[in-house]
Amino acid sequence: MLKKTYLEGIEACFFDMDGTILDSMWMWQDIDIEFLGQRGIALPEGLQEQIEGMCFSQTAVYFKERFGLPESADEIKEIWNEMAMDKYRNEVPLKPGVMEFLTELKRDGIKTGIATSNSIELVKCCLESLGVAQYFDTVVTGCDVGAGKPAPDVYLKCAEDCEVEPDKCLVFEDIIPGIMAGHNAGMKVCAVYDKYSEDCDGEKRRTADYYIEDFRDIS
Repeated sequence: MLKKTYLEGIEACFFDMDGTILDSMWMWQDIDIEFLGQRGIALPEGLQEQIEGMCFSQTAVYFKERFGLPESADEIKEIWNEMAMDKYRNEVPLKPGVMEFLTELKRDGIKTGIATSNSIELVKCCLESLGVAQYFDTVVTGCDVGAGKPAPDVYLKCAEDCEVEPDKCLVFEDIIPGIMAGHNAGMKVCAVYDKYSEDCDGEKRRTADYYIEDFRDIS
């Protein structure tokens, strides 16, 4: 019944990646601690919240400017890609019910896309290693459109790629800036529980159209 309600009139479903379909948010805090620690800098309290929604390039510029790093933004991104690649290949799982839900969407002819703040290199690595790349009709990063969330650009580009009107799209997101991005694009939004953002659960429930603990709720 939940699935039928959520997907009524929906022609495309778009997904954030980290924290939404992947259990991966823990990894990025570990990388931030290690990256800054190698440069003699302690992880500032609240850093993750301050960079939420920024695209990969924006985050690199933010780190360079805030911490006075000698590396260029491109060099910082390359370092992060190298640090994260092995973890994505070997330590990051799909969240429960994701594979089943993607299989059902494919079977029912509903188009799908990834809209993420992550780098395209890591997205491709992750989707291929988990065996789900073939389930997505498009992948759009914040760097592709030059804007992070809550700007609607990544979701509007997904809709354009899939040739679906925004009001016929459903977005799945785990953080407030992502939920806002979906709404700003004129789309319905389903919030997804993630341990990393559980302190915002009340706001997520109020802001989104729907809320699920995980994809087994609708698959």
